Amino acid sequence: MNIKIALVPGDGIGPEVVGQAVKAVDAVAAEFGHTIEYRKALVGACAIDECGDPYPEESHSICMASDAVLFGAVGDPKYDNDPTAKVRPEQGLLAIRKKLGLYANIRPVETFKSLADKSPLKTELVDGADFVCIRELTGGMYFGEKGRKDGGNTAYDTNIYSRSEIERILKLAFEFAGRRRKHLTVVDKANVLESSRLWREVAQGMEASYPDIKVDYMFVDNAAMKLVSGPKFFDVMVTENTFGDILTDEASCISGSMGLLASASVGEHTSLFEPIHGSYPQAAGKNIANPVAAILSAAMMFEYGFGLMEEGKAIRLAVSKSIDEGIVTEDLADGGKAYSTSEVGDWIASRIRKGGE
Repeated sequence: MNIKIALVPGDGIGPEVVGQAVKAVDAVAAEFGHTIEYRKALVGACAIDECGDPYPEESHSICMASDAVLFGAVGDPKYDNDPTAKVRPEQGLLAIRKKLGLYANIRPVETFKSLADKSPLKTELVDGADFVCIRELTGGMYFGEKGRKDGGNTAYDTNIYSRSEIERILKLAFEFAGRRRKHLTVVDKANVLESSRLWREVAQGMEASYPDIKVDYMFVDNAAMKLVSGPKFFDVMVTENTFGDILTDEASCISGSMGLLASASVGEHTSLFEPIHGSYPQAAGKNIANPVAAILSAAMMFEYGFGLMEEGKAIRLAVSKSIDEGIVTEDLADGGKAYSTSEVGDWIASRIRKGGE
């Protein structure tokens, strides 16, 4: 298979971890006989520095012409600490989602048995937790009307959703639940928000079309509590953009490190695959960041982007082996030997070439 991949390393640790994902992709390509063509694109602070635009048109053209986007992270403290900045790295991330029509973020949350004690939660709570968060990605407050009035002393962000936007994300969530344990949790705030009441109304109307799916409804504050008190309750969770952003980051603590969780953003055009950890500028350039989430994002790319399940499995087996054998970065070393970002990437790529053995 000839595969065109847009490489979008972005900011902070993005280039380092994406570099390790590329090693895994190349190892898979060699093992399974695929040809990979990479084209690099700028998004985020690096794009602002280069041309003043967080998502330049050239980068969009590269993404549209590719079979998948392998993404790193965006964000830079020099913009975070300037509330008056008109152009921000995060605008590039929002733009790539909107222009590629990436309306659904799929974030699996699962635990590695050998790391269960690394979670801040009790081992008996997290051991065996395995669920998927599906977050609507192109609606809500992030894209609704926003602004200032009263001389800049009053600010507003509009949380707006249409029925069609809700239906398409719920359809995806119902389908995911059907392929898993047939349990869907719809998270909203329908006791307060009108937009949430529309979410619940649409979901209830769709239930009859999926009679084999057990559906329950949970207010977002209760869902946040349930994630840390009983995460094994969940199978598939679906929610709107802002709630999903918060809940999925909260859920990352279950595995023991944000450096372990990958995600896929899918929709109308080229799908995008990225780690959830952000740009982590404090670690940038130090070769200490955990590359596993980026490498697992590459696994999701093969699985969700191309339907190549064996290729994705090869990456997952190598990652699991690296964790079991303690080939991990400092966030997981727990007093033992800490390997560098590149050492972990090299080890996993080598294991892929050995068939995971």
